[in-house]
Amino acid sequence: MTKRLLILDDDKDILDVMKEIFIDEGYEVKTIENGDNILSDVISYRPDIILLDYILHGINGGELCHQIKTNEATCTIPIIIVTAYSKVINSLGHYGCDSFVSKPFDITELVQQVNELLNCPKIA
Repeated sequence: MTKRLLILDDDKDILDVMKEIFIDEGYEVKTIENGDNILSDVISYRPDIILLDYILHGINGGELCHQIKTNEATCTIPIIIVTAYSKVINSLGHYGCDSFVSKPFDITELVQQVNELLNCPKIA
């Protein structure tokens, strides 16, 4: 069964790169550029894992992570926060995320993190 990945980032270029990476790895991928309706997007898409940017226009990705992790319908979905501000994440807390990856990220390490959280053997 194909694993579903939801990526939220307000940088279209990063979204495009990440989408291609994970499609090539065999994932079904949905991308979102804003977190306005994140809970309804997560509930309707039912991803197996979420990649979430920390700094978004108008909202903190950490707060979105907290919203997802404290909602009964979405709390078990693993979330990786992707951030250029790893020191901030370490000092403020992880908002309940399962992991975080620093930008710029190594593609191999990012794919490995996703696979580990999903307990998947290496795809492709």
